[in-house]
Amino acid sequence: QVHLAESGGRWVQPGGSLRLSCVASGRNFNSNTMGWWRQAPGKEREFVGAKSWVGGSTYYGDSVKGRFTVSRDNAQNAVFLQMTNLRPEDTALYFCATSSWHYTWDAVNYEYWGRGTQVTVSS
Repeated sequence: QVHLAESGGRWVQPGGSLRLSCVASGRNFNSNTMGWWRQAPGKEREFVGAKSWVGGSTYYGDSVKGRFTVSRDNAQNAVFLQMTNLRPEDTALYFCATSSWHYTWDAVNYEYWGRGTQVTVSS
């Protein structure tokens, strides 16, 4: 049974940094894209960033470019999200997810999802 477990979410002040982790179990995802999505109350789920297994290419949603970095550790079957210069509008429940697609921003193409970790940015 596949399980994705996110951790690292907490309250942080604007301008601060945070690192989220997601560890997968139940199967190996070295040949899958692993990425992050987020959802704020009353809003649609938003693509944050992902790292493909093909050439290790990484891509991001426009709202986080230059501030967030996705990395992965295939030995740990894990993906990470380093967030810097956090803003109140980054407040959301952050999910990790995996896809068999090399390059996709479409949530329907992500097959497995974690339950999320809450990030709150406020003063």
